[in-house]
Amino acid sequence: MNSYPPEILSCGAVIVRWDRGAFRYLLLKSFNFWDFPKGQIEEGEKPLETALREVWEETTIRDLTFPWGQDYYETEPYFRGKKVARYYLAETRRRGIRLPINPEIGRPEHSDWAWFTRSEALKHVTPRVQEVILWSDTYLAYDRRVGQH
Repeated sequence: MNSYPPEILSCGAVIVRWDRGAFRYLLLKSFNFWDFPKGQIEEGEKPLETALREVWEETTIRDLTFPWGQDYYETEPYFRGKKVARYYLAETRRRGIRLPINPEIGRPEHSDWAWFTRSEALKHVTPRVQEVILWSDTYLAYDRRVGQH
């Protein structure tokens, strides 16, 4: 990966919820692409602060916890090599979310949302986002709840 900081750093969270013996991943749909909530850093923000703000603005979720710590995964550069997305792994107990209206564009940023199993999520996302899900396995596959019923 390029050792220089990207021109654009987008921060967000892989949000999971424990449900019926497995983790479910929250994905948001924008145009024809599914991804995790994320957005660009605003002046004076730290990356984790950006991730929390973006999750709130895009989903209304505020109860995120970070039981696996605050490690993160950064994608390879995309968008003509100018942008990198940083994702933290977070958990929520929320089942339902809202897609609030973004005042800058006059509509929600996303057209749909869903909780997916790992295998469903991998089928819905681009290879760049698949890499993020595979990174989350490093933590989720060894969670004390996995394998217990």
